Amino acid sequence: MASKIVFVTGNVNKLKEVRMLLAPAEGQVPAFELTNIDFDLDELQDSSLENIARHKVSQAQEKLAKGTAVFVEDTALCFDSYNGLPGAYVKWFLKSVGPEGLVRMLAGFDNKKAEAVTTVAFADSNGQIHVFQGKTQGKVVDPRGSREFGWDCIFEPEEGAGKTYAEMEKKDKNQISQRSRAFALLSKHLNGASNSGV
Repeated sequence: MASKIVFVTGNVNKLKEVRMLLAPAEGQVPAFELTNIDFDLDELQDSSLENIARHKVSQAQEKLAKGTAVFVEDTALCFDSYNGLPGAYVKWFLKSVGPEGLVRMLAGFDNKKAEAVTTVAFADSNGQIHVFQGKTQGKVVDPRGSREFGWDCIFEPEEGAGKTYAEMEKKDKNQISQRSRAFALLSKHLNGASNSGV
């Protein structure tokens, strides 16, 4: 029977995307069953994305039954011109000023380059924490495409053929996104661990 792994998120779009990213290859039996739970977790005030993710998954471990495998995911948008800010705080900036406000932050700068970073912290059934990170380079542009997924409409990845994430087909985005890169590392770890139990 497949092991159960809990993903801490209340974001339906994110859950759907992660299910796609962690789905087994065609014809393969799933190594685990992915469920989700929506917890309010404290956000550590830290510039280290790894520390923030570790802190969150440690809190999730405390709320779940001992031996439950769980992971959290944190995605940051780091502007070159701001030495990495807004970084992990991008969701609060987005909530407060919207995509246009994020674009306006760079209005006085020639350098619009940004790095999208996803950090996944996974606590296995033994309580050991593993951290995986994926990165995608790009630039901040005026909003284009759907607005249903955070700041996707203002991030144009270098490998995106001139499209923002929001303008890309899901499968194309999943080829190059920082989230897909982080989850490819988690998937590799889980599939390697599935023989010995997650």
